[in-house]
Order: sequence, then C-alpha cells, then structure tokens
Amino acid sequence: MKASVKIMLIFLVLSGVIAVPLLAFDWPQEEAASDSFYSYFAQLRGGTLESSLIFKNDSDIKAADDGKVLAVISEHENSFGWFESTLGNAIIVSHDNDIVTVYGNLDRETIPQELTASPTVEAGMYLGTSGNSGWQQGQSSLEFSVLDTQNKVTINPRVLMPRVGQELPLIMGSITAVSKQNTSYSLSQTRSLSSGTYRLYRERQDVAVPYRTNISVNGVSLETIQYDSLREVDGKLCVHGNADYPLSEVYPDQKRQLLGEVFLSPGRNIITVTISDITNLPSGTKTASFTIDVR
Repeated sequence: MKASVKIMLIFLVLSGVIAVPLLAFDWPQEEAASDSFYSYFAQLRGGTLESSLIFKNDSDIKAADDGKVLAVISEHENSFGWFESTLGNAIIVSHDNDIVTVYGNLDRETIPQELTASPTVEAGMYLGTSGNSGWQQGQSSLEFSVLDTQNKVTINPRVLMPRVGQELPLIMGSITAVSKQNTSYSLSQTRSLSSGTYRLYRERQDVAVPYRTNISVNGVSLETIQYDSLREVDGKLCVHGNADYPLSEVYPDQKRQLLGEVFLSPGRNIITVTISDITNLPSGTKTASFTIDVR
C-alpha cells in the first residue's frame, strides 16, 4: 500500500473518524480466526498494559509491509548486560511515516542471516518462525506490535489487519460504580447514590478486550474509551477517553476493567453502558441499563 494512503488510514483510525478501520498491513503470519488469539491488545498481562497482539499458535513469520530492519535482538545478547530481552528473539522493522513493527518471541535459529547484511524487507518476506524465547510462559507464538514513534502511540495491530472469522464474545458481567472515596456499589443491586463522580468497571475477561466502551446518562453520551491505541504520557502507556488512564486506573485489580468516568447529578439517572468489539456490529455489542435515584 502506498505510504500516503497508509498514513491517511492510520490518521483516520487514531482520530476516530471511521468506525471500522481499513486495511493497511498484511498479516505477520498465516491468517488465524479472530477468536483464537492468545491475548488481545491492551489486555492486563504481567502487571502491564499489553501493547502487542499475541497470537496463539506457532507459525512462520513474515514482514507485514515493506521496510528496513532496525534491529535483530537476541534474548541472550551480551549487550543487554544483566537484563534479558522481554521480547525474546525479535526483529524490529521501520516503515514510512515513522511507523515501526516489532516481531517478538521468535526462534533464533530460524531468523535469516541475510537480514543483518541486507536489511531491506518486502511485504510477505520470511522473518523466521515463532518460538519460545520471550516471557510467554511456554507459549510458542508471535508477539506483534505496531508503533507510531513520532506521536508516541502504540497502535492496536488489529485495526490495520483484515479480520477473519468470529470475534470472541464479550461478556458484560457485573458493573460496579466506585466513588471518589473508593466505595464500590453494584449497579444491579443499588437503587440510590449520592451525587458526585464515579468510575464504572466491568468484569475483566482473560483474553478479549472491548474495542470500545461507552457510558451515557439519560441518553447523553458522557465518555467513550476506544482501544485503537495506547498513548505514552509521562513515561506510562495510557488508554485514552476523556482523560489518559494508566494501567492502575484501567485495571485496578485482576478482576475489573475501566468503562469510564461519569458525574451523576441529583434526580433520576438512567445509566447505559455499552461495550463493542472491533466489528462494530450489533452481534458484537452488549448493553446494560440501570436506573439510579441520585440524591
């Protein structure tokens, strides 16, 4: 794809102009069903916000687009000193418009030697085979990242790749409202709340992450969080909504995921929570409503 077209697609994705992003990158390995990923982008993983899309099965790995190899990293490279590479064996490729792709958790023995001698790659070129070199706890699968180095944004790879098969179903689960005083209320069991600001949380799923969450009160949309990218703010990766939310606010514990923050005014408040997968189709959308008297 031409660079000018690609950067326009990325801009539209990040600015939220289009609901269903268009294709910009090829798959970095053989196509897999959308419901078979090991971990979605922005999932809680090892005390971090996951900035990669993690595949489930081992496969031959290929360049997602034309580019130049910036680095071939070995998990036991001496230059890392005391620190192992968390990516394991990895290849980092730069593309036009300050876009970088990272292919982590590769089998060192399968990485072509010519990549260091002739670092130019074309879309579809073989880069190696996924292995078990990163911090994957036995998973022999690719960790694929897309970075916008100019804007310090990690892009959800799925917005730039074609989608195949069904999505993992989203589960709304119980919804809790947490006050500024850190008191939690189950919205399905609460009929009355004091006026003020509340953060709403859903039950976290182990693999799937909603592509979009929305909270509206009395029919007015108050916050939308979209998982198309993670932004670096003060050295921390953040999810963007009305504010930049770091890990500690998106996942305050192992069981909850942030839906958004709202202010509830005195009177009857009908709170509607919506979660959607990346297809933006009715089949991938879940909605729950709660009527709360605010005093």
